[in-house]
Amino acid sequence: MSEEQQTMTFWDHLEVLRWAIFRVLIMLLILLVGCFVAMPHIFDRFILGPTDSSFFVYQLLAGLGGDGTLAPDFSSDFHVDIININVASQFLTHITTSFWISLLLVFPYLIYELWKFLRPALYDNEVKGVRAAFLSGTLLFYLGCAVGYVVVFPLTFRFLSGYTLGVEITNQINLNSYMSMFLGMVFVMGLAFELPILAWILSRMGILNKSMLKNGRRYAVVVLLVLSAVITPSGDPFTLTIVFLPLYLLYELSILVVRPARVEN
Repeated sequence: MSEEQQTMTFWDHLEVLRWAIFRVLIMLLILLVGCFVAMPHIFDRFILGPTDSSFFVYQLLAGLGGDGTLAPDFSSDFHVDIININVASQFLTHITTSFWISLLLVFPYLIYELWKFLRPALYDNEVKGVRAAFLSGTLLFYLGCAVGYVVVFPLTFRFLSGYTLGVEITNQINLNSYMSMFLGMVFVMGLAFELPILAWILSRMGILNKSMLKNGRRYAVVVLLVLSAVITPSGDPFTLTIVFLPLYLLYELSILVVRPARVEN
């Protein structure tokens, strides 16, 4: 902790925080304008990608030759038309989606400003660990969002959009329903990938230790399998496995980063 930091009053700290928030908001506004202008291209090529069999993930999985028993058949033609039934929905979706994507893009800058604010208050022996936590948390968040976009959402959407309760029922996917599912799964997976960071923080607080996670591994496997089955209701082993594996690897990574149990003298 620097001498300048020690002499700063509460109001000085508040002023520094205020300017940090101001800079983040300015950056968010710039990104929001950019995303709003580029949104038609982003929407057609990125967000609506999973609605057609030309989506790169479907093309990649089609090469694996699934026959629909152990793995889904991705070689068949697939296309879903997204409909809009509300007059203002497309305009409101344009604005809200631009905001969420700009929020996703501003996340590293937010972490940078947060680090600048906290860095002077840290002791030298704390700097390395906190810096690693910030960097790892940012990378894991983006990795989780990528898994949500590439794996979880397209496989879940393809199954649910083709599921029918009766032959007389026709699926027509509403724009609001599609966007809620898309944004929800992408951001939830981003947050789920923060599990190792949460485990590290709880370990530093003395709440969690390595032996607790190791002893709970068998229960964690069951919970993660159930969670994977809920996320991807298709029921085939292939889809269940590719969703379960990243979650299980996160649990194993959490075991690596937490501290061992303290030995009482």
